[in-house]
Parts: sequence; structure tokens; C-alpha cells
Amino acid sequence: MTYHPKSDFMRVMMERGFLADCTDYQGLDAALIAGVVPGYIGFDATAKSLHVGSLIQIMTLRWLQRTGHKPITLMGGGTTKVGDPSFRAEERPLLTPAQIDDNIAGIKQVFAKYLSYDDSPTGALMLNNAEWLDDLNYLDFLRDIGRHFSVNRMLSFESVKSRLDREQSLSFLEFNYMILQAYDFLELNRRYGCLVQFGGSDQWGNIVNGIDLTRRVLDHEIYGLTTPLLTTSDGRKMGKTADGAVWLNAEMRSPYEFWQFWRNTTDADVGRFLKLYTELPLDECDRLGALAGAEINDAKIVLANAVTTLCHGPEAAAGAEATAREVFEKGGIGEDLPTLTVTPGDLPLSIVQALVQTGLAKSGKDAKRLIAENGARIDDAPLTDAGLMLDAGALSSPVKLSAGRKRHALAQLG
Repeated sequence: MTYHPKSDFMRVMMERGFLADCTDYQGLDAALIAGVVPGYIGFDATAKSLHVGSLIQIMTLRWLQRTGHKPITLMGGGTTKVGDPSFRAEERPLLTPAQIDDNIAGIKQVFAKYLSYDDSPTGALMLNNAEWLDDLNYLDFLRDIGRHFSVNRMLSFESVKSRLDREQSLSFLEFNYMILQAYDFLELNRRYGCLVQFGGSDQWGNIVNGIDLTRRVLDHEIYGLTTPLLTTSDGRKMGKTADGAVWLNAEMRSPYEFWQFWRNTTDADVGRFLKLYTELPLDECDRLGALAGAEINDAKIVLANAVTTLCHGPEAAAGAEATAREVFEKGGIGEDLPTLTVTPGDLPLSIVQALVQTGLAKSGKDAKRLIAENGARIDDAPLTDAGLMLDAGALSSPVKLSAGRKRHALAQLG
């Protein structure tokens, strides 16, 4: 569909590549022109941090606020107790209320970097759906809300259908999730005047459910807008690497490692990622994305610096770039490298365990394979002996360990 938006927010969504689909382009565009539009995204608290896969959603809310509207970050304190079954092969492990609260505290740290939470008309709101879900009366909920849902229609949604087609079990607990998410939208509209829900394109069915429910119960017109489910140009899921998820909290993924993830972006993705994950002007994103040969590496550094500045601050971005230059160009030891501090009581430490504990290898088996395939180095020299033991003498000054050409860490005596 070719639609020419009039509102700043819709124009940003379309020009920068955020838009996968919208329930009513013209209706939402008109609402955005008419006044301040509150819009929300729900985040279940399944871990202590969000990862890069959620960054497109966070940037959507940031642009909503930047263009004069009100972002709502909804923490799933209630829905996390159920678990979203969308496109999952198996049921999520159930978390305790204490684990959920702990995870929410970690996730809040991420949002504070991207959004301004204040009492102004466009100030962001941090809410928790446990506020209205925890005290629901089951019989009242069935009578007042459940009657608006067709099981036939729910079974037709791709997220559920794909699970059933593979003959994988879908518990009644999980089946209720889409009803609860729809009810969230209803409550946010009733309590806070929320007009739009954002989400990845896999959330389309859940979003449409909420719009239908709100129309039936409150007779209010509300909207849904989805973002594309991103994969890198080489087919990998966005935010996943060989050594795990790229977390947004510094204690789970250091700013240096975070910077390196973006610096290692595939050439073909640079222009697209600049538009989605930075606030650089569009023409600059296009110019940088079109660079070829060695010059594309300069564009990757711009990308890494801009994304790291938003997530961890300008000092962390500058420190990561300086460390990278020192490590790669001068062969030195950068201060920001992930560091393993070994106590004298842990000595001697095998080189295999050192690789595992620094995060350069997932397991002892992985470390031995790395050494056998000549992928490991110690102080920039090839590491060939998987039986090497590090003693107090070896660790009298920091030892630089490397896996491949781009991943490095330090081991030192504490």
C-alpha cells in the first residue's frame, strides 16, 4: 500500500523502515495530528534485561515521544505468570513473583536511557499489568470479557495454528494469554486513554484482539501498528550471536562487547540499521550505507558509536572505540575489555577454564575445539596447548586471551 502520512510520527515509521502493518493508516495518522496520542508496548519480564531484538520496539516508543506523543511501557507483571505462546514450540518456564519483580527492576533500567519519564503531557508512563490482572474475579472475567472471544477465531491465528499443526501441546494457561493481552489494551484505553499498541509483526493477532474487544466493550476506536521481525542479511535472528543474546544492561553485556556487536554488522545491513537504531538524518544513513570497500568500516564505527551512546552513554561509546583501536590497531590491551579476576586460591587455572570464565568459550569442550582449530590466542600468540596452566607468575600482569580476530578478554590476578 502507498500511503503518504501527514503526521511526523507516521512519516518516521515509514521512511526509516519501522512499519510492517497498521490496522488503519489514515485513522491513526489523523489521531496523531489531532493531539497527543498515548501508545504502548508490553514487555514480559522473562529476563533481567531486554536484548537487541527488542530495540526496534524501544526505538519506536522513543520516536513516539520525540514527535510529541506519550509512550507507555507496560511491564507484564501479570502476563509473565502465564507466558506468551506466540510462535513458541514449548511452554515457557513459570517464574515466581519475586523473580518477575527482580526482572522488572532490571528492565526499567533500560527504558530510563531511551525515554523521559515525567509529568508532562508527553512524559512516558511505566505501568504494570499486575495492577488490574492480579485481582480479577474469574467468573466475572469470563462473563464480561470471555464472551467476546470466539475460540474458532483464536484457533485460526497463525501463532496458535502453527503450534497445533506441529501437534505440539498448547496448554489452557497459554491459550488465555491472548485474552489477557487484549484486556490490557482495553484497560489502558479505559484508564489512560491509550490509542495505539505497537509490537512485532508476530503480535498482529493479539493486537487485533485488543482492538476488537475495546470496540465491543467501550465502543472506542483504537489502533495497532507492527514492526518487522528483523533478521540480518545473512539470515540470523536479530540480537543473537554465537555466544548468546546481546543484552541491553551493562552488567549482562559490557558496553565494549555491545559496541563490538554493532561494529561487526554485515556490510549489507549498515544503512538499514542506521535508520532503525540511530537518530542520524536519513540522507546521512543512506550515504554511510552506500560506502564500499574499506570505507564501510568507518560507517560501522559510526553505527556502533551512535547505538552505544543511546544505550550506555557517550563516554562508554568513546571508551569502547578507543579500546577497539588499541586492541586491533596497536595490539595492546584495552581497559574496557571483559576481565576475569582470579584469586590466588583458584590457582593454577587451566587455560580451558580461563576461556570459559571470560566468556570466550561456552564450555570446556568448546574451548578445546577453539584451541584445536587454531582459533585461540594468548597475548596475541597462537595458543596450541589445551593443557596449559596459568600460575601466579603467568598472571603477574594481565594476560590477553582472544577467540578469533574480534573477541578478546583479560585474565588477571586479584
